[in-house]
Amino acid sequence: MVTNLAAPRHHEHDFPQHVGRAAEREADHLVETAKLEPLTDGGLRTAELLSRALSKDPHHHEAQILLERLYQMFVPRWHFPMLADEGRNHAYAAAIRAKVRPGDVVLDIGCGAGLTAMLAARAGAKHVYTCEQQPLIAQAAVRVIEANGLADRITVIPKMSHNLIVGPDLPEQADVVISEIVDTLLLGEGALATLEHAMRHLAKPHARAIPERGTLMAQLVESDKLLSLWRPRSAEGFDLSEFHHFATVARITPSDFATCGLTPLGPASELFRFDFMRPDTNPQCTTEDLACSVGGTIHAVFVSFQMDLAPGIRLTNNLRSGGHWGRTAFLLENPMPSTPGDLLRITARHDASQFSLSARKGPAGPDATYSDGKDRTVIWMERA
Repeated sequence: MVTNLAAPRHHEHDFPQHVGRAAEREADHLVETAKLEPLTDGGLRTAELLSRALSKDPHHHEAQILLERLYQMFVPRWHFPMLADEGRNHAYAAAIRAKVRPGDVVLDIGCGAGLTAMLAARAGAKHVYTCEQQPLIAQAAVRVIEANGLADRITVIPKMSHNLIVGPDLPEQADVVISEIVDTLLLGEGALATLEHAMRHLAKPHARAIPERGTLMAQLVESDKLLSLWRPRSAEGFDLSEFHHFATVARITPSDFATCGLTPLGPASELFRFDFMRPDTNPQCTTEDLACSVGGTIHAVFVSFQMDLAPGIRLTNNLRSGGHWGRTAFLLENPMPSTPGDLLRITARHDASQFSLSARKGPAGPDATYSDGKDRTVIWMERA
């Protein structure tokens, strides 16, 4: 039984009558059936029942609430600002025009609304096979593609790419692999493992890929507003500092990014490079001394990516960029005053899906600690 979708009940007299009694009772029955439906099919059957209920009674309160909850559960909200990001869309369109050739077989990983698959078809691909593991999204993508007259050249496969097999799913290996399965630190959606499998098993030996590579960068930043947002010192006269240890990694929304005004204190340094055409899923570790070129207060280590889609076509979520991307900043336990020439030694690690970072005032040895003997280690990032 599904109980997590249940909405509060209301009395009949709470709302005006909009439909006949028979249609109202039929809608009620469909809603009750939907509430008992397991969600093991990704919500397909539940969505169908709730949609049928709303076709009987368009004002059915509980059907509206449950359908919205279902969509919130299975269709991540970031899809919509991503699709509205014109810079991102233009960059992918240009990269696909540059790399897809007439007659190519294209594998598009992570179909979403079908945009990159349709761009590949428009660029001249013989056929595009696009996979989407979420059934509701895959079903909607089929309708989007049909509405744009491309159903004969694009096949939506409701599977994870790891489960695709050449023969039953793809008639042949792909000439081009397209994906946009990265998070704010490139790793969180499992891009490296997914692309390693795709390039090895689903693509031709010299297949092209979009994106081609990615780089993670780190730099020191100052922002009183960021610190006030994530570590407010007090509220209504009460000291809140004992709550601050929960806030070590700031996941910054685009609106917060615009408000907080992060100021760079020094140049960005490269941490890791990722080759998406020949992915390496081995864990890596690097230690870098981040330099201050201006005076100020070090509040955080800001980590951003650069993603090269094709030669000369790059996406980034650095301090100067816009778009829908979130940002990530690792907050120092105690802000540090800085002068030009100061260094902060950081150690960054990843295991191909997660990223961690620790910081020490440096330069110092690899096992150095602060004067109080404590190592300032930032927690592991959660898998997206």
